[in-house]
Amino acid sequence: MHVGMAGVGAARLLRFDMHSHQLAYASLTISGDDVEPSFWTRYFGVEPDICVRKREPFTTPSGRTSSVPGRTGVWGLRSKSIVSSDQLAPHLRYLIERLALPRHDLRQLVERIDARMRFFCYWSNDSGDRVPDVPEDINAMMESLGGSIEIDEYR
Repeated sequence: MHVGMAGVGAARLLRFDMHSHQLAYASLTISGDDVEPSFWTRYFGVEPDICVRKREPFTTPSGRTSSVPGRTGVWGLRSKSIVSSDQLAPHLRYLIERLALPRHDLRQLVERIDARMRFFCYWSNDSGDRVPDVPEDINAMMESLGGSIEIDEYR
């Protein structure tokens, strides 16, 4: 169990049943043909949830080995199994804290290998009345790092 993460607010941080339905979660990914996952693991000092090397087999989210090699390199970290909140802000703040963002050299490192950095957010909105909560400071931080925030909304 993870506790005491500053800046995550009222969200509970824990490992929980992966079959629980969350209405929101997020990941930070760095992707591109020249992404070397081991470099990013050393850089962040964090083991990734998503790790793909271009042209090599990889482990799928179901735990199986892919039937085709990776089309591009990917390194990523997810909040889904750690943060229990139906709002995006606690998930994004967890990733920011876990990865010690922002970092002064991150933008240049990503640009040097022509990679893409993004927060990818899952947002369930069956009722149609939920509005994604991405705080302005997080938008500004990602913009300054040359990254993007993408929200995949499901109704």
